[in-house]
Amino acid sequence: MADSVVYLYAVTDAAPAEVHGEEPALAGVDGVPVRRVVSGDLAAVVSSVDPTRFSEEALRRSLEDLQWLERTARAHNAVVTAVARSGPIAPVRLATVYLDDENVRALLDERAAEFSSALDRIRGRAEWGVKGFAVRSKGEGDASLQVTEEPKPGTAYLMRRRTERDRAARGLQDAAEAAEAVHREMSACAVASRRYQPQDPRLSGRREEMVLNVAYLVDEAGADALRRLVEQHDGQSLRLELTGPWAPYSFATLEEEP
Repeated sequence: MADSVVYLYAVTDAAPAEVHGEEPALAGVDGVPVRRVVSGDLAAVVSSVDPTRFSEEALRRSLEDLQWLERTARAHNAVVTAVARSGPIAPVRLATVYLDDENVRALLDERAAEFSSALDRIRGRAEWGVKGFAVRSKGEGDASLQVTEEPKPGTAYLMRRRTERDRAARGLQDAAEAAEAVHREMSACAVASRRYQPQDPRLSGRREEMVLNVAYLVDEAGADALRRLVEQHDGQSLRLELTGPWAPYSFATLEEEP
Protein backbone atom coordinates (compact mmCIF):
# COMPACT_ATOMS: atom_id res chain seq x y z
CA MET A 1 0.00 0.00 0.00
CA ALA A 2 1.20 3.53 -0.79
CA ASP A 3 2.36 5.74 2.06
CA SER A 4 -0.37 8.28 1.24
CA VAL A 5 -3.21 9.17 -1.10
CA VAL A 6 -4.14 12.62 -2.35
CA TYR A 7 -7.16 14.51 -0.97
CA LEU A 8 -8.41 17.12 -3.45
CA TYR A 9 -10.06 20.33 -2.19
CA ALA A 10 -10.31 22.48 -5.30
CA VAL A 11 -8.80 23.65 -8.58
CA THR A 12 -7.37 27.13 -8.98
CA ASP A 13 -4.88 29.10 -11.07
CA ALA A 14 -1.31 27.86 -11.03
CA ALA A 15 0.69 29.87 -8.51
CA PRO A 16 3.99 31.54 -9.45
CA ALA A 17 6.86 29.07 -9.51
CA GLU A 18 8.41 30.37 -6.31
CA VAL A 19 5.36 29.41 -4.23
CA HIS A 20 4.63 26.03 -5.79
CA GLY A 21 4.34 23.25 -3.24
CA GLU A 22 3.14 23.57 0.30
CA GLU A 23 0.74 26.36 1.22
CA PRO A 24 2.24 28.53 3.99
CA ALA A 25 0.83 27.60 7.42
CA LEU A 26 -2.34 26.04 5.98
CA ALA A 27 -3.54 22.72 7.35
CA GLY A 28 -6.37 20.67 5.90
CA VAL A 29 -8.23 17.51 6.88
CA ASP A 30 -6.64 15.58 9.73
CA GLY A 31 -4.35 18.58 10.26
CA VAL A 32 -2.22 17.62 7.24
CA PRO A 33 -0.40 20.46 5.39
CA VAL A 34 -1.98 21.71 2.18
CA ARG A 35 0.03 21.88 -1.03
CA ARG A 36 -0.44 22.39 -4.76
CA VAL A 37 -0.10 20.01 -7.69
CA VAL A 38 0.52 22.09 -10.82
CA SER A 39 -0.02 21.31 -14.47
CA GLY A 40 0.09 24.07 -17.06
CA ASP A 41 -2.03 27.04 -16.01
CA LEU A 42 -3.92 25.09 -13.34
CA ALA A 43 -3.19 23.97 -9.80
CA ALA A 44 -4.94 21.41 -7.65
CA VAL A 45 -5.12 22.23 -3.94
CA VAL A 46 -4.43 18.96 -2.14
CA SER A 47 -3.17 17.18 0.99
CA SER A 48 -1.37 13.84 1.31
CA VAL A 49 -3.55 11.80 3.66
CA ASP A 50 -3.44 8.41 5.34
CA PRO A 51 -4.53 5.73 2.83
CA THR A 52 -6.07 3.57 5.56
CA ARG A 53 -8.30 6.43 6.74
CA PHE A 54 -9.26 7.50 3.22
CA SER A 55 -9.60 4.18 1.45
CA GLU A 56 -12.89 3.47 -0.33
CA GLU A 57 -14.05 1.19 2.48
CA ALA A 58 -12.98 3.59 5.24
CA LEU A 59 -14.74 6.51 3.54
CA ARG A 60 -17.99 4.55 3.28
CA ARG A 61 -17.93 4.10 7.05
CA SER A 62 -16.79 7.67 7.76
CA LEU A 63 -19.51 9.25 5.64
CA GLU A 64 -22.06 7.74 8.03
CA ASP A 65 -20.30 9.29 11.04
CA LEU A 66 -21.83 12.74 11.65
CA GLN A 67 -18.94 13.91 13.83
CA TRP A 68 -16.41 12.92 11.17
CA LEU A 69 -18.49 14.61 8.50
CA GLU A 70 -18.74 17.86 10.43
CA ARG A 71 -15.03 17.90 11.29
CA THR A 72 -13.95 17.10 7.73
CA ALA A 73 -16.40 19.55 6.16
CA ARG A 74 -15.10 22.35 8.38
CA ALA A 75 -11.49 21.60 7.46
CA HIS A 76 -12.37 21.30 3.76
CA ASN A 77 -14.23 24.61 3.75
CA ALA A 78 -11.47 26.36 5.71
CA VAL A 79 -8.94 25.43 3.02
CA VAL A 80 -11.22 26.58 0.20
CA THR A 81 -11.94 29.87 1.97
CA ALA A 82 -8.27 30.55 2.66
CA VAL A 83 -7.16 29.85 -0.92
CA ALA A 84 -10.07 31.87 -2.34
CA ARG A 85 -8.62 35.03 -0.76
CA SER A 86 -5.84 35.04 -3.35
CA GLY A 87 -7.78 34.19 -6.49
CA PRO A 88 -10.62 32.24 -8.14
CA ILE A 89 -11.17 28.74 -6.87
CA ALA A 90 -13.43 25.90 -8.00
CA PRO A 91 -14.15 23.58 -5.04
CA VAL A 92 -14.78 19.86 -5.44
CA ARG A 93 -17.08 17.73 -3.33
CA LEU A 94 -16.11 16.54 0.12
CA ALA A 95 -13.80 13.50 0.41
CA THR A 96 -12.58 13.43 -3.20
CA VAL A 97 -9.41 11.29 -3.16
CA TYR A 98 -6.88 10.28 -5.85
CA LEU A 99 -4.16 7.64 -5.72
CA ASP A 100 -1.25 9.98 -6.39
CA ASP A 101 -0.11 13.33 -7.83
CA GLU A 102 0.12 11.91 -11.35
CA ASN A 103 -3.57 11.05 -11.33
CA VAL A 104 -4.34 14.59 -10.20
CA ARG A 105 -2.20 16.05 -13.00
CA ALA A 106 -4.01 13.82 -15.49
CA LEU A 107 -7.30 15.24 -14.23
CA LEU A 108 -6.05 18.82 -14.71
CA ASP A 109 -4.86 18.02 -18.24
CA GLU A 110 -7.97 16.13 -19.32
CA ARG A 111 -10.40 18.79 -18.10
CA ALA A 112 -8.25 21.89 -18.51
CA ALA A 113 -10.73 23.72 -20.74
CA GLU A 114 -13.63 23.07 -18.37
CA PHE A 115 -11.67 24.10 -15.28
CA SER A 116 -10.31 27.24 -16.94
CA SER A 117 -13.82 28.23 -18.04
CA ALA A 118 -15.14 27.78 -14.49
CA LEU A 119 -12.34 29.90 -13.05
CA ASP A 120 -12.82 32.65 -15.65
CA ARG A 121 -16.54 32.75 -14.85
CA ILE A 122 -15.89 33.56 -11.19
CA ARG A 123 -12.70 35.61 -11.54
CA GLY A 124 -12.99 38.88 -9.62
CA ARG A 125 -16.40 37.84 -8.28
CA ALA A 126 -17.77 36.46 -5.03
CA GLU A 127 -20.88 34.66 -3.84
CA TRP A 128 -23.38 36.43 -1.60
CA GLY A 129 -26.43 34.85 -0.04
CA VAL A 130 -29.82 36.48 0.53
CA LYS A 131 -32.53 34.94 2.65
CA GLY A 132 -35.99 36.43 3.01
CA PHE A 133 -38.37 35.81 5.93
CA ALA A 134 -42.06 36.66 6.14
CA VAL A 135 -42.65 39.47 8.64
CA ARG A 136 -45.24 38.58 11.22
CA SER A 137 -48.25 40.86 10.87
CA LYS A 138 -48.82 43.24 13.78
CA GLY A 139 -52.41 42.07 13.93
CA GLU A 140 -51.54 38.39 13.78
CA GLY A 141 -52.80 36.65 16.86
CA ASP A 142 -55.37 39.37 17.58
CA ALA A 143 -58.38 37.56 18.95
CA SER A 144 -60.84 40.40 18.36
CA LEU A 145 -63.66 39.57 15.96
CA GLN A 146 -66.48 41.62 14.52
CA VAL A 147 -69.66 39.63 15.11
CA THR A 148 -73.28 40.64 15.22
CA GLU A 149 -74.11 38.48 18.21
CA GLU A 150 -72.17 36.81 20.99
CA PRO A 151 -71.07 33.37 19.76
CA LYS A 152 -70.76 30.32 21.93
CA PRO A 153 -67.27 29.85 23.50
CA GLY A 154 -66.37 26.93 21.23
CA THR A 155 -67.58 28.77 18.14
CA ALA A 156 -65.61 31.89 19.12
CA TYR A 157 -62.43 29.86 19.46
CA LEU A 158 -62.85 28.27 16.03
CA MET A 159 -63.58 31.66 14.47
CA ARG A 160 -60.47 33.14 16.05
CA ARG A 161 -58.35 30.27 14.81
CA ARG A 162 -59.73 30.60 11.27
CA THR A 163 -59.15 34.35 11.27
CA GLU A 164 -55.57 33.90 12.46
CA ARG A 165 -54.89 31.25 9.81
CA ASP A 166 -56.34 33.44 7.07
CA ARG A 167 -54.30 36.43 8.22
CA ALA A 168 -51.12 34.36 8.37
CA ALA A 169 -51.75 32.96 4.89
CA ARG A 170 -52.27 36.45 3.46
CA GLY A 171 -49.10 37.67 5.15
CA LEU A 172 -47.11 34.75 3.77
CA GLN A 173 -48.46 35.35 0.28
CA ASP A 174 -47.60 39.06 0.48
CA ALA A 175 -44.07 38.20 1.63
CA ALA A 176 -43.62 35.67 -1.18
CA GLU A 177 -44.71 38.23 -3.78
CA ALA A 178 -42.39 40.83 -2.30
CA ALA A 179 -39.55 38.29 -2.32
CA GLU A 180 -40.08 37.61 -6.03
CA ALA A 181 -39.92 41.33 -6.79
CA VAL A 182 -36.73 41.72 -4.73
CA HIS A 183 -35.16 38.71 -6.44
CA ARG A 184 -35.78 40.22 -9.87
CA GLU A 185 -34.04 43.44 -8.82
CA MET A 186 -31.12 41.60 -7.25
CA SER A 187 -30.70 39.33 -10.27
CA ALA A 188 -30.19 42.43 -12.40
CA CYS A 189 -27.13 43.27 -10.25
CA ALA A 190 -25.65 39.77 -10.46
CA VAL A 191 -23.73 37.83 -13.07
CA ALA A 192 -25.65 34.71 -12.09
CA SER A 193 -27.98 33.49 -9.36
CA ARG A 194 -29.02 30.14 -7.96
CA ARG A 195 -32.18 29.54 -5.98
CA TYR A 196 -32.42 27.00 -3.18
CA GLN A 197 -35.39 25.55 -1.34
CA PRO A 198 -36.40 27.64 1.70
CA GLN A 199 -34.98 26.17 4.90
CA ASP A 200 -37.08 24.70 7.66
CA PRO A 201 -37.15 26.98 10.76
CA ARG A 202 -35.19 24.28 12.62
CA LEU A 203 -32.31 24.83 10.19
CA SER A 204 -32.60 28.58 9.69
CA GLY A 205 -32.82 29.29 13.42
CA ARG A 206 -35.63 31.78 12.78
CA ARG A 207 -39.27 31.62 13.84
CA GLU A 208 -40.40 33.35 10.66
CA GLU A 209 -41.19 31.40 7.50
CA MET A 210 -38.41 31.58 4.90
CA VAL A 211 -39.70 32.66 1.48
CA LEU A 212 -36.43 33.41 -0.34
CA ASN A 213 -33.09 31.57 -0.38
CA VAL A 214 -30.78 32.64 -3.21
CA ALA A 215 -27.06 32.77 -3.93
CA TYR A 216 -25.82 35.58 -6.19
CA LEU A 217 -22.53 35.76 -8.07
CA VAL A 218 -21.47 39.41 -8.17
CA ASP A 219 -18.46 41.64 -8.77
CA GLU A 220 -17.57 44.54 -6.46
CA ALA A 221 -20.13 46.92 -7.98
CA GLY A 222 -22.81 44.25 -7.82
CA ALA A 223 -22.06 43.61 -4.16
CA ASP A 224 -22.58 47.31 -3.37
CA ALA A 225 -25.88 47.29 -5.27
CA LEU A 226 -26.96 44.12 -3.47
CA ARG A 227 -26.31 45.71 -0.07
CA ARG A 228 -28.35 48.78 -1.04
CA LEU A 229 -31.28 46.66 -2.19
CA VAL A 230 -31.25 44.65 1.04
CA GLU A 231 -31.28 47.86 3.09
CA GLN A 232 -34.03 49.32 0.91
CA HIS A 233 -36.41 46.35 1.08
CA ASP A 234 -35.65 44.94 4.52
CA GLY A 235 -38.50 45.19 7.01
CA GLN A 236 -41.41 46.03 4.68
CA SER A 237 -43.34 42.82 4.16
CA LEU A 238 -40.29 40.62 4.63
CA ARG A 239 -37.06 40.57 6.58
CA LEU A 240 -33.90 40.18 4.47
CA GLU A 241 -30.63 38.64 5.60
CA LEU A 242 -27.43 39.16 3.58
CA THR A 243 -24.39 36.89 4.04
CA GLY A 244 -20.99 36.81 2.36
CA PRO A 245 -18.74 37.19 0.60
CA TRP A 246 -18.12 33.48 0.19
CA ALA A 247 -16.08 31.28 -2.09
CA PRO A 248 -18.43 30.67 -5.05
CA TYR A 249 -19.51 27.12 -4.21
CA SER A 250 -22.84 27.63 -5.97
CA PHE A 251 -21.24 28.63 -9.27
CA ALA A 252 -17.92 26.80 -9.60
CA THR A 253 -18.14 23.57 -7.64
CA LEU A 254 -16.59 20.75 -9.65
CA GLU A 255 -18.17 17.35 -9.09
CA GLU A 256 -15.38 14.85 -9.61
CA GLU A 257 -15.26 11.09 -9.81
CA PRO A 258 -11.73 9.85 -8.99
